Amino acid sequence: MEKALTWKEKLAGKMVPELAREIDIFEQQMKLRKQGKIDEKVFAETRLRRGIYGQRYDNGQRHDGKRVQKLKLPAEVIKGPDTLWDAPGMMRIKIPFGGVTPEQLETLADLSEEYADGVAHITTRQDVQFHFVHIDDTPSLMRRLAAVGITSREACGNVVRNVTACPLAGICRDEAFDTTPYAKACSKFMMGHPDTQDFGRKFKIAFSGCQQHPCGLVTMHDMGAIAKTKIVDGKEKRGFEFYVGGGLGSVPYKAKLFDEFLPEEEFLPMAQAISRVFARLGEKRNRARARIKFLIANLGIDEFRRLVLEERQKLSPDPRWTAHLATVNEQMEEALKAGVSLNGSERPEGFEAWYATNVYKQRQPGYVAATVTLPLGDASAEQLRALADLARRFVKDTLRTTVEQNILFRWLSEADLPEFYRAIRAIGLGAADAATIVDVTACPGTDTCKLGIASSRGLARELRYRLSEKSLELDQAVKNLRIKVSGCFNSCGQHHVADIGFYGINRNVKGFQVPHFQVILGGKFRDNAGEYGVAVGAVPSKRVPEAVLSITEYYVRRRLRDESFQDFVRRIGKKEIKDLLEDLTKIPAHEVGPSYYTDWGDPREFTLTDMGTGECAGEVVSQAEFALAASERELFEAQLLLDGGRPQDAVKTAYASMLRAAQGLVKTQNPGISEDEQQILAEFTSRFYDTQLFWDKYAGGKFAEYLFKAKEFIGAAKSADADRAVQLLQEAQLFIDAAHDCHNKVRGAVESPVKITTAAQPSA
Repeated sequence: MEKALTWKEKLAGKMVPELAREIDIFEQQMKLRKQGKIDEKVFAETRLRRGIYGQRYDNGQRHDGKRVQKLKLPAEVIKGPDTLWDAPGMMRIKIPFGGVTPEQLETLADLSEEYADGVAHITTRQDVQFHFVHIDDTPSLMRRLAAVGITSREACGNVVRNVTACPLAGICRDEAFDTTPYAKACSKFMMGHPDTQDFGRKFKIAFSGCQQHPCGLVTMHDMGAIAKTKIVDGKEKRGFEFYVGGGLGSVPYKAKLFDEFLPEEEFLPMAQAISRVFARLGEKRNRARARIKFLIANLGIDEFRRLVLEERQKLSPDPRWTAHLATVNEQMEEALKAGVSLNGSERPEGFEAWYATNVYKQRQPGYVAATVTLPLGDASAEQLRALADLARRFVKDTLRTTVEQNILFRWLSEADLPEFYRAIRAIGLGAADAATIVDVTACPGTDTCKLGIASSRGLARELRYRLSEKSLELDQAVKNLRIKVSGCFNSCGQHHVADIGFYGINRNVKGFQVPHFQVILGGKFRDNAGEYGVAVGAVPSKRVPEAVLSITEYYVRRRLRDESFQDFVRRIGKKEIKDLLEDLTKIPAHEVGPSYYTDWGDPREFTLTDMGTGECAGEVVSQAEFALAASERELFEAQLLLDGGRPQDAVKTAYASMLRAAQGLVKTQNPGISEDEQQILAEFTSRFYDTQLFWDKYAGGKFAEYLFKAKEFIGAAKSADADRAVQLLQEAQLFIDAAHDCHNKVRGAVESPVKITTAAQPSA
């Protein structure tokens, strides 16, 4: 029987070489971890940087009998796996600026069925997430994504996350210019860049085409850019109003203005300079204080700006900084059909309500953008395939995911809208009320997140159901509000920038744990997340729908003419709203109203025992540990080359693995060590060999000399037979083992309260 081809073999030549190589490396790292040759802490950060998380299981939410049977999860896994090797986890896939094609949608559909639970989830950062993915399947999944131009690389971890942008970029009536090419270039430039690999925490970037709309949410990001133009020497010049240091989480910070007008050609070099300063000065040990917002708060924006501008002057020119600028004025997208205004053709039932909330008139005459609402951000595999077919039928490949967890079809001929509406309604995605109070945003919460306290999705589902039933009765001022729900205080649901936000907490009521949600009011989604809301009190989870009704009715009854919700909240004050909600904080005794002691969608009595350790960014792993892990992987590759009858290549790769381990050690004292072979050897010799820091108690400097001997052998261009290759590979393994021992010794000295000085001082 002929052996079936692997996905690696099937897709050979169809992937970008760089992506293919990265996936091969990750697959080798998986093998080394199973062999115990990579520490779990190092591998955890490695897989997180490939978008692979652990997830929650014993949650009462996602494990109906049918799903358990499909995933073949044993009972002990349902109760809670120990590691990702024991059970499926979650995989996040980056969609830069939300741009997705029909071919990619079809691939996502196939993968969600074959490797996950048949559902693709759109996140609040325009990504796609699969749940219940086995880690053993991830290399094949990654290769199939790479074959259609998608990656999960750096979708998590202490790196630059998905670069987000306004989904209306290029078609917006109010934008200064299309930010799409800039977001695309930024995503490509920052991903995997050496200067972005040593952060203490994650780093998020966003682009917006204008000041007033919320699409980019620039001010809540670590770095953000708002498109801006000005006249310079009689010509219109493009640039950005440039911000740094924003972020939500438990303590939200608004970004600080770094530059009123940063020229377009300076964006990428400035981003690189900021990355270097953050990597060098940002907190590494205390993860709670490791975001760049805390660094800027400590230094002050003026001092931070000075350090960044100083760093900018040190950078060597990089052609990638400006390569994209040659084409930014070209048309980025093409329409499938001519733009024709909506005519008097027959319109199906429900069309007018959908048209009023889900359709945006583009600045290009005759064209519109239509939002396909995905309740809670979820789409089945069948729905994704149908959307791909509709894209080819109506708009080619001009699709964007949105931060409100929907999909936007751009460049629709307005005359096609009735037919398009019939088609999406036929697949169950014809709901109206996009970007209204009905279109509730929610993070995964207790469905799958280990940090979730309360069921954000369960609450969002209930709110959506109740509000959609009342949609036609809602006052327009109320309908224009946004609701966002997070399962905990970390704000993955972006509750701080909602008019009405909620985040999950726990309260003890007469000896029983009861799910509650903290109420956050007055956040401003508009003006690029212009204001953050304030907490007004906690309400039991099962009474939150009543709280929403009370707040909105009170707003309609007490507001001044044309008064915004934010102004209303400021005017009446926190105390008055807290008094309004006071009666809703009371719940009956457990024996009288047991349902209050359960969470939405979960019949079990509420408890926090299901919570685990979160993996939002992983543990901080030093660059030395990464280098040592990489040396193990390279030595493994050398063994594969030797097994394949290529001893000469095996010897070169083994030497490279030793050099990588030496570089890792040097990084403990000189983090800025380059990739230059001679510098690594010189620094290793002066810092670790000459000082005898690398020496073994019994073998002396023998293991270090293996490196020097290998260098001499490679430099002499000697031919290596199989026997010599075997010997050199064994010496390389001994050197790497000694490097691990030395690293532990150095780390112990650093962490010891006793100051130990045995190495030479870092060179200037």
